[in-house]
Amino acid sequence: MTRLLLAPMEGLADDVLREVLTRVPGYDHAVTEFVRVSGTLLPLRAFARVSPELRAGSMTSSGTPVRVQLLGSDPPCMGDNAAQLAQMNPAGIDLNFGCPAPLVNRHGGGAALLDTPEVLHAIACAVRRAVPRHIPFTAKMRLGVGDTGRALECAQALADGGIEDLVVHARTKTDGYRPPAHWEWVGRIADVVDVPVVANGEVWNEADWRRCREVSGAADVMLGRGAVSDPFLVRRIRAGGEAEPDREAEWAELLPLIGEFWRRVLAKVEARHAPGRLKQWLGMLRRNFPRAEILYAELRAQKDPLVVAHILGCHGVPVLMAAA
Repeated sequence: MTRLLLAPMEGLADDVLREVLTRVPGYDHAVTEFVRVSGTLLPLRAFARVSPELRAGSMTSSGTPVRVQLLGSDPPCMGDNAAQLAQMNPAGIDLNFGCPAPLVNRHGGGAALLDTPEVLHAIACAVRRAVPRHIPFTAKMRLGVGDTGRALECAQALADGGIEDLVVHARTKTDGYRPPAHWEWVGRIADVVDVPVVANGEVWNEADWRRCREVSGAADVMLGRGAVSDPFLVRRIRAGGEAEPDREAEWAELLPLIGEFWRRVLAKVEARHAPGRLKQWLGMLRRNFPRAEILYAELRAQKDPLVVAHILGCHGVPVLMAAA
């Protein structure tokens, strides 16, 4: 049986969206956005801030396990923080070597480290020593910084360092999120490491999923922006992915999830920031749902949460302003 994983997406898929997306059954586990490790031992609350699920058995309310991702470049400090995090018994600990954000990369984190496989190896070894064997230990990488010249070397460095699973986002840092994803490189990496390799990148629909598996040879796939723009993609893949989606029926099913998202956003952020978060998700839903386009157009210029709630209600979204 193929595994389907929900990707870490910095600035997009926080605990609120993870909670809502995993209400649709099908994910084997999710991974948080990164916890930045930079020269200090973080308090436990820093991990719980990124992953409140740690206080609930490291699972979403639907029972989806949530692994916590660490990002940093100093091996001893990464090991110390992994040991600290392990006290909270996470569903897994993941290492980030995939983030292409310039701010992160300028400070020696994420995909910028793919030019130094020896550092990747040292980080993996340090974290492996710190993490008890019952906690899954994984990593995510891109194909390189500007080219794929050291992709195999980086993957081998991580595998030799003790990771148990490797997710490969099949683009370089320079590629960013521009298509295409080079899925064939996932297969090349799988040929040189002795750990399971998961394919990631540019899977927007069932046809992409099938093609990704065929080209990469990977049984397991991590869904990212494709899952955000189509929350029912995971379910259709599990069902075989043959039938054409009924977008009207899915939109009706999505309305309470949008309401839940709105309620949780209001509870988490200042009210003035909540409309922006909602519009961010609706902006991605427009890719697949014509009614999301209509709703987004009505909300686009709105900044008042009360007005937003009224418009949501007019579109059939159950809203509860008292949660703010």
